[in-house]
Amino acid sequence: MRILSALVVLLALATLPFWVSGYILGVLTIAYLFGVFAMSWDLLFGFAGEVNFGPTFLIGLGAYSAGLLDNHGVPVWLCVIAGAVAAVFGGLILAVPALRLRGPYFGLITLVAVLVLQQVIVIFAGVTGGEIGLTINDVLSLDPGHNYWLALGFLLISGIVLTLFSRSAAGLILQASGQDPIEAQVLGFNVVKHKLAAFAISALFSGLAGAMLVFYLGTASVDTVVDISVGVQIIIAAVLGGRRTIFGAVIGALFLIIAGEILRPLGQLSTFVVSAVALGVILFFPDGLVGYLLRRRERA
Repeated sequence: MRILSALVVLLALATLPFWVSGYILGVLTIAYLFGVFAMSWDLLFGFAGEVNFGPTFLIGLGAYSAGLLDNHGVPVWLCVIAGAVAAVFGGLILAVPALRLRGPYFGLITLVAVLVLQQVIVIFAGVTGGEIGLTINDVLSLDPGHNYWLALGFLLISGIVLTLFSRSAAGLILQASGQDPIEAQVLGFNVVKHKLAAFAISALFSGLAGAMLVFYLGTASVDTVVDISVGVQIIIAAVLGGRRTIFGAVIGALFLIIAGEILRPLGQLSTFVVSAVALGVILFFPDGLVGYLLRRRERA
């Protein structure tokens, strides 16, 4: 029944380009890519138990790597792949020493990494575009429908891969490592290795989505792909949907992006309203919206 319901929803979403405006498709395209960001973050936090306060470090590496290569005439598809590779490579360089530390140090290191990346972008403005932003010469597609289907397909594939990994033997070991790393080590599991694998997978999809986002927007800037406020949105989306649910993070991302767009005429007040609702949900439903529904179904 659950699979049938999911197929019906997916079919309905796939047919949207035939009967909704390009504006709505554009909002949903961005929401789907943010959904990938949130799912990737949930894998690391929900299962590995590591709080990444700087998800935009990985996103920014993927976005700017793809954009810079595009400015040198590299084909779009190669730029997207290169963006993912850059995110994984840069992420592992950061994670290898960080994951060997205990307590809040991992989160602090990821947060500082974002600040460092921001400064690098500003200092090397001649190459990166600085605070103005980097202009992207190419786009994924000129057709809003094609962009929508690309984002929807990527979201679906990302969700399936992340879900399968989280439910695999490695995912179960990762979850055990996140809940009690000492006991997991006593049982003979390599905690650092499994957390590194989760970080690499998270970086892979973050980098891919970051590269796709800048090719959709036509620009890469600190405000859109690196700023700490963007990272906060991603974290809220994942927590709002539900920890350890993967696809729940998509629900959180859709809520934040769509609600923010609907309330845009309110100006700064829109941010307050959306944040207040998100805060209320997190306070009264600590398992998140999807997490709450799943727990309720288990108790029924």
